[in-house]
Amino acid sequence: MNILLLTKYSRMGSTSRVRAFQYLPYLSSRGIRVTQAPLFGDEYLRRRYGEKKIGYGLLWAAYLRRIASVVRSFRFRLVWIEKELLPSLPSWGEALLAACGIPYVVDYDDATFHWYDAHRNGLMRRFLGQKIDRVMRDAALVIVGNDYLAARARQAGAKRVEFLPSVVDLKRYGSGVRQEEDSEGFTVGWIGSPVTVHYLKLVESALIQVCKNGSTRIIVVGAKRAPLDGLNLETRPWSEDTEVEDIQSFDVGIMPLADTPWEQGKCGYKLIQYMACWKPIVASPVGINQKIVENGINGFLAVTTDEWICALEKLRNKYQCRRDMGKRGRSKVEMEYSLQIMAPRLESLLRSVIEKYP
Repeated sequence: MNILLLTKYSRMGSTSRVRAFQYLPYLSSRGIRVTQAPLFGDEYLRRRYGEKKIGYGLLWAAYLRRIASVVRSFRFRLVWIEKELLPSLPSWGEALLAACGIPYVVDYDDATFHWYDAHRNGLMRRFLGQKIDRVMRDAALVIVGNDYLAARARQAGAKRVEFLPSVVDLKRYGSGVRQEEDSEGFTVGWIGSPVTVHYLKLVESALIQVCKNGSTRIIVVGAKRAPLDGLNLETRPWSEDTEVEDIQSFDVGIMPLADTPWEQGKCGYKLIQYMACWKPIVASPVGINQKIVENGINGFLAVTTDEWICALEKLRNKYQCRRDMGKRGRSKVEMEYSLQIMAPRLESLLRSVIEKYP
């Protein structure tokens, strides 16, 4: 059983790593051979996250490799696509696969369609506004990470839509409670990328208030700079090898979000990471966050500055509350958001498509 996997990024890209690459060892053990062909490699991501210029040569080379992969796709039983084949271009590749009778599965963990239908450039909206709808409609299966994405796929006329949340590999996150009381202070942590660090600005006032006592510090993982001034702030580079250790150094993990259509499509992966490390969470009640966070059970949902301050101060002042919420969060991950639970489901979905298109 041969599958061609066409991700947007190499393993360095969080979406590609979480939605595809971490499943490959399990699929291989089940007799499914997956050939990987990322669109963009590590150098592209290093330049993007390092805010360096991405030359046209790098982009053209990536697109030519992707076109070559599409041409070779007839050798495979199934093509597994992350979001789309060629960003910012029409869905010619997906249409070609459909016309040739080559089934493809497409996976979404964010609202990629809003990159086109809500783009500030009118030409982009006019000519590509319905691109992702066409990709979804021609797919043998659309896999989505939340209900917002599922609703769009059904509206687009997708033949089949299935839910698969973003998950963590419990083997990487250990099996024992690591929540210990720290007499030296209280740590509020956030993990992400330079592309998403701007969300911290939404809670800057709350963080300033919470940090006034002098014993609270902020740790930001994955961005060299954070849009926060006058705070006891530490930034750390992201590494797959150290991300679990970094999160375990938090007392609470946060995920502020703006309430716009783009954020409705997010899948709350950082919340799941925090919970896997037995950490309570505070998040904006946007999209799937409202499903992951059980308010007052494994964390808090906060909208206003006062609500953020109240939640963080309660967690700072009550160690047992942090510990109990952390345990409940970890339990939820084990039952609903683990690779161990979802890998067999993904295998079943892929096999079902192959069996339908022999």
